[in-house]
Amino acid sequence: MTVAPEQLPPAPASAPVSATVCAPGSVRASVRVEALLGRRWHALCELGDLTPGRGVAVLLPDGQQAAVFVDRAGRAYAIGNQDPFSGAYVLAHGPLGSAGGRPYVTSPPAGRRFDLTDGRCLDDAAVSVPAYTVRLR
Repeated sequence: MTVAPEQLPPAPASAPVSATVCAPGSVRASVRVEALLGRRWHALCELGDLTPGRGVAVLLPDGQQAAVFVDRAGRAYAIGNQDPFSGAYVLAHGPLGSAGGRPYVTSPPAGRRFDLTDGRCLDDAAVSVPAYTVRLR
């Protein structure tokens, strides 16, 4: 789930910022994808590590895995990486799509779709994966 910055707790003042070249002739601050876990923000990865339309798997502080995505509009999402049907940690490898304006990832082994904003399975209403509030910082 992506939320507006004014709705979120402040980030720690010690958040590092570095300059990175984004396109020929342009420079901007490096941007991190962070998730709200409990009451604290945790860095998941650098936005530049993500390819629009593809995911990466990250390890969370509690030992669980999350699948992190950025869409072609630059919106970031994070959901649990484990497919509840197969038990495999593969959601980060699934293709992205949208249905009714809602972004989803399709699980590679099972072919079931999971909403990137709330983690619910679009093909089985009784099943969902964790969805994390994320921000770009």
